[in-house]
Amino acid sequence: MEYGITRQEALDLLRAHLSNGNLVNHCLASEAVMVAIAERCGEDLRKWGLAGLLHDLDAESQTGLDTHTKETVQILSEKGVDVEIIEAIRLHNLQAYPGESRTTPLQHALAAGETITGLIVAAALVNPARSLAAVKPKSVKKRFKEKAFARGANREIIAECEKIGIPVPEFCELSLAAMQRIAGEIGL
Repeated sequence: MEYGITRQEALDLLRAHLSNGNLVNHCLASEAVMVAIAERCGEDLRKWGLAGLLHDLDAESQTGLDTHTKETVQILSEKGVDVEIIEAIRLHNLQAYPGESRTTPLQHALAAGETITGLIVAAALVNPARSLAAVKPKSVKKRFKEKAFARGANREIIAECEKIGIPVPEFCELSLAAMQRIAGEIGL
């Protein structure tokens, strides 16, 4: 257990804490995007994937943005999960930690990666086919520019991909492709 937790243990933990299928699917999508980012940036695929998978572990119990991630940090710390993973998860929600900022590639990647999943899911759901397979990269790029579309997908956070050397248009393509690879698993 190189990072204090295996993927299967992380998945079991996720399912023990989240009953909402959409939240579980969001975490699976975030994992897929994080693995793709890690591959693109020459980073550790397992480590980055675990950060994506576990980032919203307390999303049902801590519904306010002022507390979201605090319970996750405690749970993962007690389990001995890698400190870098925990810190990236903690800082993907800066609203709970006023005055702090993201500084590492993993932190920027998780914030951008988990945020773009919402934009991509929204793009799939407004498509007549209502599937990820029908979504084209140009559609995601266009939707990124439409501030009124999927307002919860903060464009400034998604643009943090540029802090790890991935331009937004490429990030849109990379993220869409990652999610399309697991479309069956997440029901899209």
